[in-house]
Amino acid sequence: MKRKVFVLTGNTGTGKTTVANYLQDFYEMPRVITHTTRLPRDGEMDQIDYYFENADSFKNNHYLETVLYDGQQYGSSWEGLERAWEKNPLITIVLDTAGAITYAEELADKAVVIYLTVSRPNELLNRLERRGDNVTMMKQRLASNEFERDNVLPKALVGKAVVVTNDDWEETRTAINQVVQAAIEE
Repeated sequence: MKRKVFVLTGNTGTGKTTVANYLQDFYEMPRVITHTTRLPRDGEMDQIDYYFENADSFKNNHYLETVLYDGQQYGSSWEGLERAWEKNPLITIVLDTAGAITYAEELADKAVVIYLTVSRPNELLNRLERRGDNVTMMKQRLASNEFERDNVLPKALVGKAVVVTNDDWEETRTAINQVVQAAIEE
């Protein structure tokens, strides 16, 4: 079986984590563990949730993409991909659309990009509320440049990403299964 990384992208609240969990549970796809310089939150563990780095150790990896967010570095590395592929030739990662573009460009046919969206944009706020996000933080996120960027499929992903509208979980699951089967059969 060929190595593939299923890149889940789209806006906040579109179901990226739900789909990643489904791929992990149903297809036993390991998640690519990414790197960060932020401190672990309660319950987070090094090499399980993230590779927790300091400013110096962060520089020692070979990154496909990095981002500075809230004063902290985040990135996904070639080393992280290799570690996940050692477990299974099919792996998954959740990225913003900028990261997804990088993966599509750098990994070509090894990257299966799935862009998740919803047909009713106001549903995103409802989903964020249901998952317990802080109301002030939600409003800031919905007004951010990143939200606007991820709200539409970027031109660089047109023809490279499979667009899945996640309004109904059963329909979404069927669409995701079709994408996975097509990738396995390549």
